[in-house]
Amino acid sequence: MSTVPPGTPCWADLATPDLADARRFYPELFGWTGRITPEPEAGGYTVFLLEGRAVAGAGPPAIPDQVPIRSMYVATDDADLVAGRVERAGRQVVLPPFEVFDRGRMAVFADPAGASFSVWQPMAMPGGEVFSVPGAMAWNELVTPDPEGAKVFYELVFGWHPDDQPMGTITYTGWRLGAQIVAGLMPPLGDDFPEDSPAYWSVYFSVVDADAAAARAGELGGTILVPPRDIPAGRYAGLRDPQDALFNVIALARTGAG
Repeated sequence: MSTVPPGTPCWADLATPDLADARRFYPELFGWTGRITPEPEAGGYTVFLLEGRAVAGAGPPAIPDQVPIRSMYVATDDADLVAGRVERAGRQVVLPPFEVFDRGRMAVFADPAGASFSVWQPMAMPGGEVFSVPGAMAWNELVTPDPEGAKVFYELVFGWHPDDQPMGTITYTGWRLGAQIVAGLMPPLGDDFPEDSPAYWSVYFSVVDADAAAARAGELGGTILVPPRDIPAGRYAGLRDPQDALFNVIALARTGAG
């Protein structure tokens, strides 16, 4: 069983042309250890662990010369049902549901603006086993030039209800599933996100200190794309790894005393 309810982001992984360097970079940045999938067909797919609990993955690219791609997975108890909803919404099923050894079933889709995302129907592998602690996935956010189309689509597919909030000069959308806000949406913003940039899902990993994490990423061969800055959720930085894969780090704001 998944560690999160169906309809909630549960996993993130990276397809990278330099898997060996990913196994170096991310453990040195986040304190992860790596567990390589034993099946030869997996191509060395690595599950990264934080104190023995799964937090993220990395594997080889699906096709030669593919640019690094980070994928966000949403938990489901029926991958085929989600695929049917995507098709009825008139969008693309990139990879129909299939079994990943005995670990689970997955599928890959594209949303109205072309952002790819996946679903995970767990069997032996639940997905992420810890969230929102330093070194673990803390947030997932869709950056898209078509926020209105995204709101309609993801509500049809996952039952997410948009909760719009003003944030400076833009409207930020939190997606609500029941009582929980499970993901976010924002339009491209200023110089950080050129207007013609493609839609994509962005992953945030929790850290103790965003400034220190960004500096450490630079020391390890990464790039600081968005320098550390304060947002309502905490202090974050946008980064690229040595192969130019995008990711974010965030020192989450404390929400209570103690």
